Amino acid sequence: MTVIKHSEQRVGIFIDAQNLYHSAKNIYHARVNFGQIVKDALANRALIRAVAYVITTEAGDEKAFFEALLKMGIETKTKDLQIFSSGNKKADWDVGLAIDAVKLAPKLDAIILVTGDGDFIPLVQYLQIHEGCQVEVVSFGKSTSSKLIEAADDFFDLDHNPRKYLMGARLGDFKKTK
Repeated sequence: MTVIKHSEQRVGIFIDAQNLYHSAKNIYHARVNFGQIVKDALANRALIRAVAYVITTEAGDEKAFFEALLKMGIETKTKDLQIFSSGNKKADWDVGLAIDAVKLAPKLDAIILVTGDGDFIPLVQYLQIHEGCQVEVVSFGKSTSSKLIEAADDFFDLDHNPRKYLMGARLGDFKKTK
């Protein structure tokens, strides 16, 4: 499918920060350059809102990261890491991100989901069918659900140029992708 991107298109970007963080860490042993991702995904269109959904830990080490996102023009929504009596931990924003995308959809022409999580397939389909939005997915292809890629109107694979979208990676961590 041919995807249309023009300068007057109103765009909302919804970032599953945990998903991208873990993908970059596990695949490339690096950190994500969220500012570059937002810039390239936006493709000179009209940004209405960029929101990163992030988790706070007990240590609070992420404060500098949150401040950096704000300086890039990315709003942050935080949620505390849940630690259960069994020792299991839970940290996801799937429902919150989905609800925000649905609420903002009437004001948007295109919605960019920065995640590889296949749990968002019903959201993609809802936004396309019921809201008439073009839905684009941006993520590392190596860790992205193939069904999510199929459901989206466009897929921007960060693996095609990882050096551009990562910080702190060792040169040996990059393998040429086709």
